[in-house]
Amino acid sequence: MFKNELPTSKGEQTRDLIFSTALELFRDHGFDNTTMQDVSAAAGVAKSAAYYYFPSKEAIIQAYYQAVQSEQERLCAEVFAATHDLRKRLHAAMHTKFDLAQNDRKLLGVVFRYTGEPHHPLSCLGPGTAEIRRRSMLIFADALSTERLPKDLAELLPLALWSLQMGLLVMFLYDNSSQQKRTRQLATGAIDLTLKLITLAKLPLLKPARTRILALLRDADLLPTLN
Repeated sequence: MFKNELPTSKGEQTRDLIFSTALELFRDHGFDNTTMQDVSAAAGVAKSAAYYYFPSKEAIIQAYYQAVQSEQERLCAEVFAATHDLRKRLHAAMHTKFDLAQNDRKLLGVVFRYTGEPHHPLSCLGPGTAEIRRRSMLIFADALSTERLPKDLAELLPLALWSLQMGLLVMFLYDNSSQQKRTRQLATGAIDLTLKLITLAKLPLLKPARTRILALLRDADLLPTLN
């Protein structure tokens, strides 16, 4: 699934084995029904070794999301290097996340389960996933980088688009249509609407509204630093 360099050291190989084995067990039996003992036994390593590389099952899921994020960055970088077309760039930023999660919706669901527990390491709004959120928003910022935008709008849009993506990911989990077609159609429609709204939002007349929204987001500590 992920285009990574092959592990070179014995330690990297062991970590990779534990990681891949755990993901297979999570996919086959579920996150809750799999223990670290199950992981170590299936990987053929001592339980202490499994805990050395991953202190908990949550740490494995965190590593999984980091791997997904890195792969999405790679895929989007290829698209961004090939085109300045904003629609294509936003389409890649939105849909590559769905592509990578296509067969792992159960794993994706784990992070949303803890949304109401902000201090849980897997909460999608908690400190444990802050870096992943920043990197996710940065992809949208990179997608928008070829567009001439007012500074305030350039700050607002990555957060807005990330929020849209998170909402769509929840729908993605429950979407039983073939290849989650309903969610993907909605995402594509939302991108088309976003392109039209950007044109309107750039108008100088709306600068006071943009300034006010930015202030509210900063006061609520919801506007991350993306550079």
